[in-house]
Amino acid sequence: MEFFEGTLTDTSEINEARIFDTTLRDGEQSPRTSFSYNDKREIAEILDEMGTHVIEAGFPVNSDAEFEAVSDIAASTTNTVCGLARVVDKDVEAALDSGVEMVHVFVSTSDVQLQDSMHATREEAVERAVKSVERVKEAGVTCMFSPMDATRTDGEFLIEVIEAVSDAGTDWINIPDTCGVATPNRMQSLIETITQHTDAYIDVHTHDDFGLASANALAGFEGGASQAQVSVNGIGERAGNAAYEEVVMSLESLYNVDTGIDTTRITELARIVEEKSDIVVPANKPVVGRNAFSHESGIHAAGVIENASTFEPGVMTPEMVGAKRELVLGKHTGTHSVRERLYDAGYDPTETEVREITRAVKDFGAEKRRVTMETLKRFAEEHGVAKREEVRA
Repeated sequence: MEFFEGTLTDTSEINEARIFDTTLRDGEQSPRTSFSYNDKREIAEILDEMGTHVIEAGFPVNSDAEFEAVSDIAASTTNTVCGLARVVDKDVEAALDSGVEMVHVFVSTSDVQLQDSMHATREEAVERAVKSVERVKEAGVTCMFSPMDATRTDGEFLIEVIEAVSDAGTDWINIPDTCGVATPNRMQSLIETITQHTDAYIDVHTHDDFGLASANALAGFEGGASQAQVSVNGIGERAGNAAYEEVVMSLESLYNVDTGIDTTRITELARIVEEKSDIVVPANKPVVGRNAFSHESGIHAAGVIENASTFEPGVMTPEMVGAKRELVLGKHTGTHSVRERLYDAGYDPTETEVREITRAVKDFGAEKRRVTMETLKRFAEEHGVAKREEVRA
């Protein structure tokens, strides 16, 4: 493709990548967000239909309603469903009883969390982790283990925990950047180190406290991780998680990786999660924001009309994510955009009329007023612009 030049010349850093969605678990832990039973079922169904590799449906021990939702999702989906559990017997048993195909057990490993949250020693953390992993494997279920706050954990102790749970038989080790302090280079280096100490598959879970979650997830893949945990629209604790849509489309479009996910439903999924979570998606949100494929600037709009790839990535189009391109009218609008929109509305303007209406649009937009299609049609009528089916005298 013509676009695979410059920074896209080499796309070989990642060969294969899986997506673990935690919208229904960590995403729901967003402050002031709660999904109903039906919300969870609806979101899970779409994630499943799209081909999401793992759906973390919730925390089964949390409540009877949560247990029921997780159980029903596990029973009704095609892809792997995961349940979360602390390294506590009742948590692990609840997850196993829910019927999920994967149990995700976690324990804090950073000293600050061990001392001031868990109130446990390092030795106790390792002992509980190993016991929980062994119980999940004994039940014949896929096990994922997370050393919570891994990126703030003493390096030698982190390796000790990883080796212990690997010996206990865990299938996956998830490396959580629980407080969002990793940077891409450090995350890649950490994953490269961890792969030397375990035969388990590696997964990464990144938070967005510094706006680096998606970049860190991709760096995890570059370091050798097989999977990343994401949430739709990036919702989650505090500033949220790596965004499903950002990670998937980066893999597909920037790394040329076939994730197997139906990306054409990404915008649909984003709108549903926006509605159910009551967390508004910013207009400038990558991939799914209302401005992601919108153009107002005259230079940009003129280029996009000629060839959409002039001022869009080229390797990602609105059609790829189920969105539509929009030429927005306002203060920065140029004649090309006005002409195009008038034509779409059924008008056949002269060049003089285009210039006059463009000036009217700019002046209207400069007053911080929104220029709608109705506004444009009013300007066209005021300037006597003929409809295309009309014959000029």
